[in-house]
Amino acid sequence: MSKKTRKFKTEVQQLLDLVIHSLYSKKEIFLRELISNASDAIDRARFEALTIKSGDTGHQEWAISISPNREVRTLTISDNGIGMNAEELDRNIGTIANSGTKAFLAELKNSQETGSPQLIGQFGVGFYSAFMVADRVTVVTRRVGESNALRWESDGGGSYTVEETERAEPGTDVTLHLREDQDDYLSEWRLRSIVKEYSNYIEFPIRLLVTRTKDDKETVEEETLNSMKSIWKRPKAEITEEDYREFYHHVSHDGGTPLETIHFQAEGAVEFSALLYLPEKAPFDLLGPEPQHGIHLYVRNVFITDNCKELIPPYLRFVRGVVDSSDLPLNVSREMLQDDAIVRKIQKNLVNRVLKTLAQMKDNRRDTYVGFFREFGKVLKEGLHADFANKDALADLMLYPSTHGEEPVTLREARDRLPEERKTIYYLTADSEEAARHSPHLEIFREKEIEVLLMTDPIDEWVVQSLPEYDGCALRPIDRGELDLGQAATEEQTKRDAAAEAHRDLLTAIGESLKEQVKEVRFSLRLAASPCCLVADENALNPHMERILRAMKQEVPETKPILELNPAHPLVPRLQALFAEDPDSAQLKDYIDLLYNQALLSQGLPLRDPVKFSRMVSDLMVQAGAS
Repeated sequence: MSKKTRKFKTEVQQLLDLVIHSLYSKKEIFLRELISNASDAIDRARFEALTIKSGDTGHQEWAISISPNREVRTLTISDNGIGMNAEELDRNIGTIANSGTKAFLAELKNSQETGSPQLIGQFGVGFYSAFMVADRVTVVTRRVGESNALRWESDGGGSYTVEETERAEPGTDVTLHLREDQDDYLSEWRLRSIVKEYSNYIEFPIRLLVTRTKDDKETVEEETLNSMKSIWKRPKAEITEEDYREFYHHVSHDGGTPLETIHFQAEGAVEFSALLYLPEKAPFDLLGPEPQHGIHLYVRNVFITDNCKELIPPYLRFVRGVVDSSDLPLNVSREMLQDDAIVRKIQKNLVNRVLKTLAQMKDNRRDTYVGFFREFGKVLKEGLHADFANKDALADLMLYPSTHGEEPVTLREARDRLPEERKTIYYLTADSEEAARHSPHLEIFREKEIEVLLMTDPIDEWVVQSLPEYDGCALRPIDRGELDLGQAATEEQTKRDAAAEAHRDLLTAIGESLKEQVKEVRFSLRLAASPCCLVADENALNPHMERILRAMKQEVPETKPILELNPAHPLVPRLQALFAEDPDSAQLKDYIDLLYNQALLSQGLPLRDPVKFSRMVSDLMVQAGAS
């Protein structure tokens, strides 16, 4: 065949410009693409050798080689795979986005062949990524079963040339004539690092021709760069704990020991392998604005990304590991998953496995789970607000401090301890567990031995909006609205109503004095020892939620709390006496201010006038000393 110049069959210049400038985010991707193409070619040759019994494919070791040449500034990627004849060369390279791999798979499907190789290429543009770093690309290829070889060459313009040449064995050599500023890709260290990152688990050896100097003599040697061992595809019986730990260090960059290892292979409608880890400690950026997702995505052993957000929901972003599938649909750059039913099925499977593992840890290794929840509970709770499909499973995983002991409890445990007649799980939100345990709102609950869950993470305020009930029991805050304890507080209810009738005018006067600060003043069922507390209206924000919103720079609607007084506190008769003596006395007004400020302090809220409060307390101390 004489040398022929041919035009590309599509608007190649526009497409090449897209490949070079837009399609790939990193130029180094070109090596991954060319190695993947070489792996596909070997897979096809191996498959053909088994099915067609072609005579010149089964006698050699399958391998891919990389040969940098600094003198002429070229980089060659070679394989001993299937090769191409003239028709295939024209079809597969002469026409952009006409993938030979895709056509081959289609042919196999149409002929209902079995045992077909898992090939990587899907869109036919990976080859053209070479032009990101090369101003000229040469391909020398010989098809298995044929004696003639062909040479293809293009500078990425509107045409290419094809001519006959020689190649001793079937296979393909792709030679990149590097651009002036791309000599970095001739560096042994750079080539090693790219292969290690993207193609370490390709099942065929990837060998680099390196020059070594010893005793003033230069020798050229081949060194294998890839491990060829994808741990996630090996049987679990062959993998030691040390193997798992070493791979965890590799994918997580965490020098510690994983808390749990989840290794499985899914079969059926969607097939994939997964090796996942639950860390022991939370990374520093877990709650940051742009936390990294720890799932490394591989497609047929080829690395795609180490931050795959599509396969794991944000509330499980602490999970580390690898997912490898031949079914995943990728866009042409292989750098972003399409929103596809297959992706959603894989994500569902992964989420179910992780949640099942956490449930088993909670049930069988409670101390370990408590430690895990302490590190990752804040993030896991996000799922209750975002993942409706798994809300029940997530609710069972929640842990909260409780007034019934020092150890955190589950919602199930709190539910099972309820008396048969009560269908309410009570909770209190606060800035910390210590603040919650000292809250005056808990007093009647302690006295009646009614359990209250203490919610101290900011996200808990959103959690209870998404989880208004658990297993038929309402979740109810104890610091909002009227308190209804049913039969447990019948006696207190009677005493409160009697006190409200006896001190009706006093309550009205206190409400009038504090009308700028509170919505209402009333006697309380909540209090047993403290003189007063503030509660939010039934549907209003409590002070804890208001603080969270202000910290987030959000607008907080103006609402007034309700001041509740303890009808059994000795201060009430004292206030009643002052009111009866002189409803407008300055001392009564001071006492009312003191009460309100005391309620603010018990809620952890700032005083409106700390100087005045300090003066009034000092005056009371002087009066007490004088008496």
